[in-house]
Amino acid sequence: MVGGAGWLVPVAEVVTKGTGEVERTADRAQVDVTFEALGAERSEAVSTLNQRVSAVEPLLEEFEVRSRQLSAHDNWDNNQRVGSRAQQQYVIWVKDLDRLDALLAELVQAEPSWINGPSWALVDDTEAIREAQREAVADALRRAEGYATALGRRLGPLLRIGDTEGGAHYSPRMMSGGASFEMAGPAGMVDQLNLKAQQITVTASCTAAWSLLD
Repeated sequence: MVGGAGWLVPVAEVVTKGTGEVERTADRAQVDVTFEALGAERSEAVSTLNQRVSAVEPLLEEFEVRSRQLSAHDNWDNNQRVGSRAQQQYVIWVKDLDRLDALLAELVQAEPSWINGPSWALVDDTEAIREAQREAVADALRRAEGYATALGRRLGPLLRIGDTEGGAHYSPRMMSGGASFEMAGPAGMVDQLNLKAQQITVTASCTAAWSLLD
């Protein structure tokens, strides 16, 4: 605003931060599993590993395998090479959660060296993020109105708005009973682990500036 003498008169404003949080039930599970084999040479270790995972690959045909990663290296003991080790790591996405227990049971039956999961996520978080953002803006507005009232002023138009550091994100809300395991035991015990889909907490935060009117 320009004053009578041509000077710019700063517009009084109030800056607030708002947060919004919503929960959604996870509709995708991720399972990480590693198989490994030993051999006198790396080629032998890889060959033995291929035999092991050949029985696993058919189990994965109806699931989304996000990555397959092969590694092979020598084992050492007191600067002496003592054979080789080969590993195949899988990252598997499961969207039909009714099939999760069966997949885990079959994977455990195949005797992997390491298994971790499920970790939970949303297939599409767009709607949840937008709702959290709406709540964040509404929260920022409520705060701004409170400050304006406390100052005996009226809240004017929105001047600017943006994400705070981190913006929108989501994470599983930990539930009693647990929903993940490592180094699983007998396959028959998988259905006793209560691997139910967790609630995902979606959070958004913003910073907004509003003008203050007389």
